[in-house]
Amino acid sequence: MADWVTISSLATAGGTLVLAGATFASVRSANRAARVAERSLLVGLRPVLVPSRPQDPPERVDFRDAVAFSVPAGDALVEESGGVIYLAMPLRNVGSGLAVLHGWYLLEGLPGGTPTQTHEDPAAFRITYRDIYIAPDDTGYWQAAIRDADDPWRPTVQDAMSQRQPFTVDVMYGDHEGVQREIARFAIRPDDESTWAAQVGRHWSLDGPDPHPR
Repeated sequence: MADWVTISSLATAGGTLVLAGATFASVRSANRAARVAERSLLVGLRPVLVPSRPQDPPERVDFRDAVAFSVPAGDALVEESGGVIYLAMPLRNVGSGLAVLHGWYLLEGLPGGTPTQTHEDPAAFRITYRDIYIAPDDTGYWQAAIRDADDPWRPTVQDAMSQRQPFTVDVMYGDHEGVQREIARFAIRPDDESTWAAQVGRHWSLDGPDPHPR
């Protein structure tokens, strides 16, 4: 005779196992859907900064000492006046989220573009003295000033100006939530005898996977 107690227990265990499998699959599917939804949300908030296009209007850049410059699109400002070196660069946000500029780091010359090339520690970046916002599909600018006579970056810019040599600026920015931080590397090159041009060379993600191989 069949042991109905054993058969019942096995049937219950089998049913429980099937239910557990279905629950596990459902949880995995829900987690995958949540990750996709989160990814889509972040993509909708992500800014991407590049130099402005030649057809974009010039940017009026005001500094805190009541000095202002008009910088043509695609160009860069490298100007010394009254012992202060003024730097600025018109930018366009080609991403889908609002960009907020956080800081900058200056480098001599044009660092090599090897796949293993990286950026300085974000803690070493100089924080912008005010928040600068650039809306999606709109233009704005990055600005900085070197005011102290003993500033370690002053000789780099002065040499670039006197010898008409390029230098590099890394700009750190993120979305309006303070995350999705990026570093964009811009080359500031002499365009002719008096003007400068800006070109973007590389982007790094600080709060997500780095797409560059090591």
